[in-house]
Amino acid sequence: MGVKLAETAGFCMGVKRAVDIVLAVALKKSGERVFTYGPLIHNPQTVNLLRKRGIIPITSLDELESVNGKALVIIRAHGISPEERKRILDKGFRIIDATCPRVSKVQNIIKKHVEKGYWIMIVGDRDHPEVNGLLGFAEGKGIVVNDPKNIDILGDLPKVCVVAQTTQDGELFSLIAERVKRRFPDALIYNTICDSTEKRQREVRDLAQKMDAMVIVGGKNSANTRRLAALAASHGALTFHVESPEELDEEAISRFENIGISAGASTPNWIIDRVVERVTNVQRLKKGRFPWIHKLWTGAIVTDIYAAIGAGVLSFAAALMQGIPIHSLSILTASFFVFATHTLNRIVNYRTGVVVGSFREQSVARYQSLYLALAILASVFSLVFAYLSGLWVLALISTMLCLSVLYNIPLFPKGLRFRSIREIPGSKNVCLATAWGIVTTVVPQWQNGPTWTASMIFTFLFLSGLVFIRFTMTDILDLQNDKFMGRETIPVILGSYRAKKLIQGLTFFLLGLFTIGVCSGLAKVMMLGVASLVFFYLWICFFFCAKKRTFFSLTVNGLLETGYILTGFFTGLWALMEGYVKGG
Repeated sequence: MGVKLAETAGFCMGVKRAVDIVLAVALKKSGERVFTYGPLIHNPQTVNLLRKRGIIPITSLDELESVNGKALVIIRAHGISPEERKRILDKGFRIIDATCPRVSKVQNIIKKHVEKGYWIMIVGDRDHPEVNGLLGFAEGKGIVVNDPKNIDILGDLPKVCVVAQTTQDGELFSLIAERVKRRFPDALIYNTICDSTEKRQREVRDLAQKMDAMVIVGGKNSANTRRLAALAASHGALTFHVESPEELDEEAISRFENIGISAGASTPNWIIDRVVERVTNVQRLKKGRFPWIHKLWTGAIVTDIYAAIGAGVLSFAAALMQGIPIHSLSILTASFFVFATHTLNRIVNYRTGVVVGSFREQSVARYQSLYLALAILASVFSLVFAYLSGLWVLALISTMLCLSVLYNIPLFPKGLRFRSIREIPGSKNVCLATAWGIVTTVVPQWQNGPTWTASMIFTFLFLSGLVFIRFTMTDILDLQNDKFMGRETIPVILGSYRAKKLIQGLTFFLLGLFTIGVCSGLAKVMMLGVASLVFFYLWICFFFCAKKRTFFSLTVNGLLETGYILTGFFTGLWALMEGYVKGG
């Protein structure tokens, strides 16, 4: 069975909605000071990221007393009491309500029944913020219980209405509801536990009974996450509750064959992803017959060596597609250029806090100086190989290296929304696709001077389109992380659905264009055949990785980058077949 991730692990609907609301506010940059009443969700890493983006959590309304001028207070998913809402409005602050709709439903049930004279019994944790907010709607007629024995010590109540904290344990609620019915036969019972919570708990129970050990990921201050850990432990599995992958005891984990993983409703995907990655690696190294092969492959992906090899392979494919000689200098130029520019950007992103949560974060942080030295050395090599290829190629590569540096530098005046090219929404994918297209397609063609041919244009469109689609697919899968980090990628701007439609449209447009090119004699049949196979591979990978969450980011990136290798393989195979047919 190996490692199994629960389907419901991670953000529930209410948390996702609250996070989306907050991130939309951060994206607008209205100039208001923005606060969340309490931490938006019970996850320290997420709260720290939001703080860096100007979203400040407050623990009490007294902290707002010193705030002057315009301010926006966001009500988190747990909700607040009517009295607290009134205090915020009386201060003159604007409110955006991110209360979970299911919590709002409980609030409305309480309000309705209090008006009819009912006492409200809330099954939940007395100190939980959601429960505190619900009590405010009870107008002094609220009772919090979290143990069936509490029912026996209650006084006589004329009318009783029972509700539950939305993240409460379903089994505990059932026990308390049965005891209430015996003590107060006319009591109204509303099971207001969120169906997502019930499903999450049911999955953990099932996994705990089947697996040797369980890893529960989420904040130590998260009630629903602690409850998941307690459930897993109570159903027979040795349970590890961790907030981050760094807390995992790899030696202890390695003793178990089958490990289940789940996460609280406030745990972001990138933390789950990193935990799954680490547990899977421990299992793979333990069981693998050739662990060094996996280490070599993942190491190449993390260090961008795999991407650099891919660029060299695309340069090889581009020469075959254009019908020009294959030059080792062009292949080396493309490889070293891609390694240099990607590595330099990783360093800049790390220093500006953009790679938080990335599978490359730890490597870049640990070997930053080495990466910088290798990037500079790779830049020099790319220039040397470009010089040996001709002055036009040298001019082209020199210009592109300068542009890659300028990409991160503030070029525009203060006051504008965008200070650098990097800050322009969607610029990353466009610039990457263009740079890869030029270095793999134009460089081989320009070795004897600038030449423009129909085959070069078609090849450029194919390879730059391939790169654009590959990186946009990654951005769709990394959408949650990019939103937190403030990266305005194409999926962040358009949304996941529209971004998917965009690259689907681009895929069909390119295939249609190549078909026209083949029919008109401007493009080779080889290009259409290879493009069809490679695009099919990318989409299969994309849909499979999106569905199977046990494929973590490192593997996803590696599988998608393998599309470059397959492009060279299919092109070379096609060229051999054409040569065989002609020779025959």
